[in-house]
Amino acid sequence: MGNIHTVGPNEALIISGGCCGSTSKQTVVGGWAWAWWLVTDVQRLSLEVMTLNPVCENVETAQGVPLTVTGVAQVKIMKNPDLLHTASEQFLGKKEHEIKSTVLQTLEGHLRAILGTLTVEEVYKDRDQFASLVREVAAPDVGRMGIEILSFTIKDVYDNVTYLASLGKAQTAAVKRDAEIGVAQANRDAGIREAECEKAAMDVKYSTDTKIEDNSRAFKLQKANFDSEVNTAKAEAQLAYELQAAKIQQKIRNEEIQIQVVERRKQIEIEEQEIKRKEKELMATIKLPAEAEGYKVQTIAEGNRTKTVEGARAEGEKIRLIGASEAKAVEAVGRAEAERMRMKASAYKQYGDAAILSLVLESLPQIAAEVSAPLAKTEEIVLIGGADKTTNEVNKLIGTLPPAVQALTGVDLTGALGKIPGATMVKN
Repeated sequence: MGNIHTVGPNEALIISGGCCGSTSKQTVVGGWAWAWWLVTDVQRLSLEVMTLNPVCENVETAQGVPLTVTGVAQVKIMKNPDLLHTASEQFLGKKEHEIKSTVLQTLEGHLRAILGTLTVEEVYKDRDQFASLVREVAAPDVGRMGIEILSFTIKDVYDNVTYLASLGKAQTAAVKRDAEIGVAQANRDAGIREAECEKAAMDVKYSTDTKIEDNSRAFKLQKANFDSEVNTAKAEAQLAYELQAAKIQQKIRNEEIQIQVVERRKQIEIEEQEIKRKEKELMATIKLPAEAEGYKVQTIAEGNRTKTVEGARAEGEKIRLIGASEAKAVEAVGRAEAERMRMKASAYKQYGDAAILSLVLESLPQIAAEVSAPLAKTEEIVLIGGADKTTNEVNKLIGTLPPAVQALTGVDLTGALGKIPGATMVKN
């Protein structure tokens, strides 16, 4: 696996190594790159501007005069891929001060070499040309290291033998001399010129005064004529103004009347529109809701009436259907009961007493159960009397059974039993 590395526009990311013994290098500026663990080396190289201050002390010029020269240089590593590879080979892993030191030594060496070929005057008077020469000579060497010289300027030039000061004194003396001569000549020329100007000024003054007087007289005469014409024009203009003002006032009054008429018409139109709006408002807020409410009440009433009528009809139909069903059921039960009775009567008629006896015998268990039902709630029966009386009482009880059966079923049990072949009646 590996990591993703990002870098800003002021740095270069140098990725070397890789799988299978790769020797290629990858440079990324202001982007990102992938680096494998263990087999890839990732380093960064700053692309920011570096400021150098080269100093050459007591370097002899072509005249043998020792000078001290200081400068300021702005350099940076170039982003060109080939030059960036070159710079990474030479500076990767070094600190910024180490890179500065290498470039500074190169610049100072070229500065010393060029300084030895120039005179003091050439160095002192034309610093820009001196700086350009140093930059042109040093650029190829630092370029082979991947470094670009952005700017190089001479900061200061001085010496310890007062050579420059002497040149300055001679120049200062010559300048002072020329200045004093120039001042004297200027004062002389100024005096002559001042006199000439004063004479010309007096001539102009006298001539000007004469012309002023003439012009003043002509002006006054012309002014009187102008005043007369102006007053006449003013009077005519005043009358014309008053007349025009009256006409304009009349037009304004007419326009005001027209405006009032238009305003009154618009007011009437607005009132008519307001009346229509009120009618629509009343229609929307009172009449239409009242009509809607009336229609709603009428619809609800018709719905309730229809609901009641339909409910009554449904209830009547329900009662009719239930009655018809019950009547059919009763009719069917009656028919079945009548058929049963008819068939039973036919059976009784066919088999005679034997059928009746069989019916009675089938009913005896039920009759006995009904007779003994009240006794089921009796916990204990005590018979008082001797053995003979008990037997008599039991016989009496059994003797009352045939009349009871005859009363319940209408069958003479004693007579029916007497008709059984082989049966005998025992009389007490």
